Order: sequence, then C-alpha cells, then structure tokens
Amino acid sequence: MPVRKANAQWQGDLKSGKGDMSLESGAYEGQFSFKTRFEDGTGTNPEELIGAAHAGCFSMQFSAMLAEAGHTPDLVKTEAKVHFSVDDTPTIERIELITRGKVPGMDDAEFKDVAAKAKDACPVSRLYKGAEISLDAELQG
Repeated sequence: MPVRKANAQWQGDLKSGKGDMSLESGAYEGQFSFKTRFEDGTGTNPEELIGAAHAGCFSMQFSAMLAEAGHTPDLVKTEAKVHFSVDDTPTIERIELITRGKVPGMDDAEFKDVAAKAKDACPVSRLYKGAEISLDAELQG
C-alpha cells in the first residue's frame, strides 16, 4: 500500500501566526490560524480535517461490511463531531460519529449492529485508540 502524505507549515507565534496545510494529491490546500482553531475564523483546523478523515474512513468501512452482510447500501452518510478542549493541555476529547444510511432490505437492529462493528474495524477509529507515532526532527539553519 502507498504511504499517504500531507504537509503543513506555520509562520510566527501561536496567536498572530498563520499556516497552511495541503494534501499530496492536490485535492485540498487551505489556511489555518489561531482563530480557525480556537475561535471562528476563515480557514480550517486540524480537528476539522481529522473529522473528515474519520467520517470518510468509517463510511467506507461500514459500506464494505454492509455489502459483506448481503446488503449493498444505496447511501451511507456520516458526520464526525470532533470535541476539542483547551483546559490545561489542548486535547481531542472524543469524536461522535453520526451515520445515516439507505440500505434496501435491512432492518434497524441489523443496521446498528453492523455500524458498531464497522466503528471498531475502521482504521481511523483504531488509530485513535492508540498508535505508534514516530518523529524525525531536524533544526535547519
């Protein structure tokens, strides 16, 4: 499997600085700042992108598992609400996945059962349970 890449750069201090993020594929490039992360500014923030990644990954996993259960979905739509707090240390406290689907021939109980299994199987859900994060840091002059 290929290694996927994204890039970010930040200039300045936390409150008055600014940055931009981009995806290697070119599908997204945008700005972020203190205001977009901690207040209401124009641009994005890491939590919004984390939510998009989680909603997308879960929707794909859920669709695959529905099809494996014999119910190919017409639609799976997922919203991820990323709860971010800044009490002592900025922390992503939790993520709520809210999913709705149109799945012919499936009852609500089975839909919920497969959804719960998909949440546990989703690679992004598993990442958030804990993953090794390596770091290569180098000061450049």
